[in-house]
Amino acid sequence: MDFKQIQELIKMVNKSNIGEVTIEQKDFKVTVKQKEDKITQVVSAVAPMQSAPMSAPPAPVAAAASPAPPAEKPKPSAAADNLITIKSPMIGTFYRKSSPDKPNLVDIGTEITPGSVVCIIEAMKLFNEIESEIKGRVVKVLVDDASPVEYDQPLFLVEPA
Repeated sequence: MDFKQIQELIKMVNKSNIGEVTIEQKDFKVTVKQKEDKITQVVSAVAPMQSAPMSAPPAPVAAAASPAPPAEKPKPSAAADNLITIKSPMIGTFYRKSSPDKPNLVDIGTEITPGSVVCIIEAMKLFNEIESEIKGRVVKVLVDDASPVEYDQPLFLVEPA
Protein backbone atom coordinates (compact mmCIF):
# COMPACT_ATOMS: atom_id res chain seq x y z
CA MET A 1 0.00 0.00 0.00
CA ASP A 2 1.54 3.32 -1.01
CA PHE A 3 1.11 6.77 0.50
CA LYS A 4 -1.58 7.86 -1.99
CA GLN A 5 -3.66 4.78 -1.20
CA ILE A 6 -3.43 5.62 2.52
CA GLN A 7 -4.54 9.18 1.75
CA GLU A 8 -7.53 7.88 -0.21
CA LEU A 9 -8.41 5.53 2.65
CA ILE A 10 -8.39 8.46 5.07
CA LYS A 11 -10.65 10.45 2.72
CA MET A 12 -13.12 7.56 2.40
CA VAL A 13 -13.28 6.94 6.15
CA ASN A 14 -13.68 10.67 6.80
CA LYS A 15 -16.66 10.84 4.43
CA SER A 16 -18.33 7.70 5.83
CA ASN A 17 -19.80 6.70 9.17
CA ILE A 18 -17.09 4.10 9.75
CA GLY A 19 -15.47 4.47 13.19
CA GLU A 20 -12.34 2.40 12.55
CA VAL A 21 -10.77 0.40 9.72
CA THR A 22 -7.67 -1.82 9.71
CA ILE A 23 -5.92 -3.07 6.58
CA GLU A 24 -3.17 -5.67 6.58
CA GLN A 25 -1.06 -6.59 3.55
CA LYS A 26 1.93 -8.90 3.96
CA ASP A 27 4.26 -7.06 6.41
CA PHE A 28 2.22 -3.83 6.43
CA LYS A 29 -0.65 -2.88 8.74
CA VAL A 30 -2.50 0.42 8.95
CA THR A 31 -5.38 1.35 11.27
CA VAL A 32 -7.46 4.49 10.76
CA LYS A 33 -9.73 5.67 13.59
CA GLN A 34 -12.32 8.39 13.37
CA LYS A 35 -13.13 10.78 16.24
CA GLU A 36 -15.84 13.43 16.19
CA ASP A 37 -16.53 12.81 12.49
CA LYS A 38 -12.91 13.54 11.49
CA ILE A 39 -9.89 11.32 11.01
CA THR A 40 -7.69 11.77 14.04
CA GLN A 41 -5.00 9.19 13.77
CA VAL A 42 -3.39 6.54 11.68
CA VAL A 43 -2.38 4.34 14.57
CA SER A 44 0.48 2.36 13.12
CA ALA A 45 2.23 1.48 9.93
CA VAL A 46 4.82 -1.28 10.11
CA ALA A 47 7.08 -1.68 7.11
CA PRO A 48 8.96 -4.93 6.42
CA MET A 49 12.10 -5.52 8.50
CA GLN A 50 11.03 -3.13 11.25
CA SER A 51 10.44 -4.21 14.83
CA ALA A 52 8.81 -1.05 16.23
CA PRO A 53 5.59 0.56 14.92
CA MET A 54 5.96 3.98 13.35
CA SER A 55 3.52 6.86 13.58
CA ALA A 56 1.97 7.81 10.28
CA PRO A 57 0.35 11.12 9.33
CA PRO A 58 -3.10 11.44 10.83
CA ALA A 59 -4.25 14.08 8.38
CA PRO A 60 -4.15 14.28 4.57
CA VAL A 61 -0.84 15.24 2.97
CA ALA A 62 0.14 15.67 -0.67
CA ALA A 63 3.29 14.07 -1.98
CA ALA A 64 5.62 16.45 -3.80
CA ALA A 65 4.89 16.80 -7.53
CA SER A 66 1.49 15.15 -7.10
CA PRO A 67 -1.18 16.69 -9.33
CA ALA A 68 -4.01 15.09 -7.33
CA PRO A 69 -5.44 17.01 -4.37
CA PRO A 70 -3.96 15.84 -1.07
CA ALA A 71 -5.92 13.62 1.23
CA GLU A 72 -4.54 15.33 4.28
CA LYS A 73 -4.27 19.03 4.77
CA PRO A 74 -3.33 21.00 7.83
CA LYS A 75 -6.39 21.63 9.90
CA PRO A 76 -6.74 25.30 10.82
CA SER A 77 -7.98 26.12 14.30
CA ALA A 78 -9.25 29.46 15.51
CA ALA A 79 -6.92 31.46 17.74
CA ALA A 80 -8.11 33.83 20.46
CA ASP A 81 -7.21 36.95 18.48
CA ASN A 82 -9.20 36.00 15.33
CA LEU A 83 -6.14 34.45 13.63
CA ILE A 84 -6.21 30.96 12.19
CA THR A 85 -3.38 28.53 12.91
CA ILE A 86 -2.15 26.19 10.19
CA LYS A 87 -0.84 23.11 11.98
CA SER A 88 1.47 20.32 10.91
CA PRO A 89 -0.44 17.26 9.70
CA MET A 90 2.55 15.01 10.37
CA ILE A 91 5.91 14.51 12.04
CA GLY A 92 8.90 15.48 9.92
CA THR A 93 11.28 18.25 8.93
CA PHE A 94 9.74 21.62 8.02
CA TYR A 95 11.02 23.47 4.93
CA ARG A 96 9.89 26.91 3.74
CA LYS A 97 11.33 26.37 0.22
CA SER A 98 10.67 23.71 -2.41
CA SER A 99 14.45 23.51 -2.99
CA PRO A 100 17.50 25.34 -1.57
CA ASP A 101 17.85 27.62 -4.60
CA LYS A 102 14.16 28.66 -4.70
CA PRO A 103 12.42 31.48 -2.78
CA ASN A 104 10.26 30.77 0.29
CA LEU A 105 6.84 29.37 -0.55
CA VAL A 106 5.22 31.92 1.78
CA ASP A 107 6.50 34.86 3.82
CA ILE A 108 4.83 37.26 6.24
CA GLY A 109 2.27 39.22 4.23
CA THR A 110 1.82 36.53 1.55
CA GLU A 111 -1.79 36.13 0.44
CA ILE A 112 -2.83 32.46 0.38
CA THR A 113 -5.87 30.67 -0.98
CA PRO A 114 -7.19 27.14 -0.46
CA GLY A 115 -4.80 24.77 -2.22
CA SER A 116 -1.79 27.12 -1.98
CA VAL A 117 1.36 25.25 -0.96
CA VAL A 118 2.61 26.88 2.25
CA CYS A 119 5.53 24.60 3.14
CA ILE A 120 7.15 21.20 2.64
CA ILE A 121 7.43 18.56 5.34
CA GLU A 122 9.92 15.78 4.78
CA ALA A 123 9.06 12.47 6.39
CA MET A 124 10.96 9.26 5.66
CA LYS A 125 12.65 10.81 2.60
CA LEU A 126 9.29 11.85 1.12
CA PHE A 127 8.72 15.56 0.56
CA ASN A 128 5.07 16.38 1.25
CA GLU A 129 3.58 19.67 0.07
CA ILE A 130 1.37 21.14 2.77
CA GLU A 131 -1.53 23.11 1.33
CA SER A 132 -3.67 25.82 2.88
CA GLU A 133 -7.35 25.14 3.48
CA ILE A 134 -8.14 28.80 4.02
CA LYS A 135 -7.94 32.14 2.27
CA GLY A 136 -6.05 34.89 4.04
CA ARG A 137 -2.72 36.59 4.70
CA VAL A 138 0.21 35.01 6.55
CA VAL A 139 0.99 37.14 9.61
CA LYS A 140 3.54 34.94 11.37
CA VAL A 141 5.77 31.95 10.59
CA LEU A 142 6.10 29.95 13.82
CA VAL A 143 8.80 27.43 12.78
CA ASP A 144 12.39 27.92 11.58
CA ASP A 145 13.41 26.47 8.23
CA ALA A 146 14.82 22.90 8.38
CA SER A 147 13.45 22.37 11.91
CA PRO A 148 11.80 19.17 13.10
CA VAL A 149 8.04 19.45 13.68
CA GLU A 150 5.54 17.30 15.54
CA TYR A 151 2.01 16.33 14.56
CA ASP A 152 -0.44 19.20 15.22
CA GLN A 153 2.38 21.70 15.89
CA PRO A 154 1.42 25.25 14.83
CA LEU A 155 3.30 26.34 11.69
CA PHE A 156 1.70 29.61 10.56
CA LEU A 157 -0.74 32.23 11.82
CA VAL A 158 -3.09 33.47 9.12
CA GLU A 159 -5.45 36.44 9.13
CA PRO A 160 -8.58 35.20 7.33
CA ALA A 161 -9.78 37.13 4.30
